[in-house]
Amino acid sequence: MPKYVLVGASAAGIGAVEAIREIDKKGTITIISDEQCPQYSRPMISDLISGKADFGKMMCREHEFWEKNDVQALTGRTAVSLNLSEKYVMLDKGDLVDFEKLLVATGGRPFVPKIEGSDKEGVFTFTTLSDAESLALKLEKAESAVVIGAGLIGVSCTEALVKRGLEVTMVELQEKILSLILDPTASEMVENVIRKAGVTIVTGQTVKRIVGKPENDKAVGGAVLTSGDQVDCDVVIIAIGVIPRIELVTGTKVKTNRGILVDKTMRTNVKDVYASGDVAEAYDFVYGENRLLPLWPLAQLEGKVAGYNMAGKKADYPGGTVMSSLKYFGIPVISIGVANPKDPDPYEILVNHDPERSLYKKIVLKDNQIVGVTLVNCIEKAGVLFHLMKNSVNVKKFKQDLVSDDFCLATLPRSLRRKLYPGEYK
Repeated sequence: MPKYVLVGASAAGIGAVEAIREIDKKGTITIISDEQCPQYSRPMISDLISGKADFGKMMCREHEFWEKNDVQALTGRTAVSLNLSEKYVMLDKGDLVDFEKLLVATGGRPFVPKIEGSDKEGVFTFTTLSDAESLALKLEKAESAVVIGAGLIGVSCTEALVKRGLEVTMVELQEKILSLILDPTASEMVENVIRKAGVTIVTGQTVKRIVGKPENDKAVGGAVLTSGDQVDCDVVIIAIGVIPRIELVTGTKVKTNRGILVDKTMRTNVKDVYASGDVAEAYDFVYGENRLLPLWPLAQLEGKVAGYNMAGKKADYPGGTVMSSLKYFGIPVISIGVANPKDPDPYEILVNHDPERSLYKKIVLKDNQIVGVTLVNCIEKAGVLFHLMKNSVNVKKFKQDLVSDDFCLATLPRSLRRKLYPGEYK
């Protein structure tokens, strides 16, 4: 019987394997992944599409990673059900994998709304290597594309398509692009840059029907918007977002909300069963509650914490928050925490907007502590701001300095610098 079984072998699974092997050199580990080669960087999928990176550059661990860590890798296999009382996972061909400790790190799957014609050849999602490889092959003969969704995935995909020389129309249901992480001002700044790159952006609408080509109705020929307008295209990419893959624990005693609920050790409510990564609702230190935080670095850290605890070393997850660092179409943007509060109360918002230099700084405070940061074209001081935020520093005495052009580590009170960076300021 494998001592440790990990369902999912991406960021969280990799983090868990490394943590387990740090503590337990001999305990048997089995990973189960429906991908043949799961140890690649998902954030680099757009680079593969654009031609900026090949598969070798996407690898975040070497091919021998599983062998070097003495892991039985069941790749290309799907976990279909879970029996908690008898402690086994059933796989797609009916075979059973017993476990002593289990980590569910199944990640997320693309959200695909019901769209008439979505089964036509030339409709893709954009979250796995197989998606990217199929899309890249199709793009060799494509000239135009419609991207449904203008969040992080949609914008990333759009940039990759533009680099491939395609004419792209991006369609977003909300009135602004990147609306989950940027306020209207920052969104407009990014939108203007994307439009200058030749992209057509349609907001406040979505695609209601995908139509075929006149000569081949089974292949994508266009997308009909809710307005009734049709955008001719060869490819449609659905990039709306991802949904946690909680199916494995559905119907079991494992508690779920939108994702699997875990404590700070990444354990579920069931003994010996842990969850990490995009499938788990982990602690958000800004909101003070568990939330879905689908971010690669956080997934790896969560997996590491789970691995330590599974192997017997006590470890607590310190918490994360929404953190988006992007540089699409040449414009650097960072958004952290409550960057775009829908209701100003109880927040205090500090802004420095310089349209002539295309600079935008926004700090969101609550009880004189930083809970949100937005930086456009001026990201150099993001590390200092995040440090203040993560350590819940009261910034009342110097809060106006936070959005000044001169703000930097040296402008902080010396006593605070010593506290935040004890190794550098004695």
